[in-house]
Amino acid sequence: MALMITDECINCDVCEPECPNGAIYQGDEIYEIDPDKCTECVGHFDEPQCQQVCPVDCIPLNPDHQETREQLMEKFVRLTGGEG
Repeated sequence: MALMITDECINCDVCEPECPNGAIYQGDEIYEIDPDKCTECVGHFDEPQCQQVCPVDCIPLNPDHQETREQLMEKFVRLTGGEG
């Protein structure tokens, strides 16, 4: 699954630079995650880095974008050419 940022986001700016895929961006009111770029850090790290640094725990799995680990790895390869 891709991750999502809930409206509990406090715009603290710590998640965006941690995303190796550039999936996190400043939305109209809070940070948002592009599900087409989010691999939950599969291929890069063992854990999603944005979740690790978020001080308010507002980055859950996005139920609208369910993906298996294999699908996330395929997305990683597509986004990076396999370079992690």
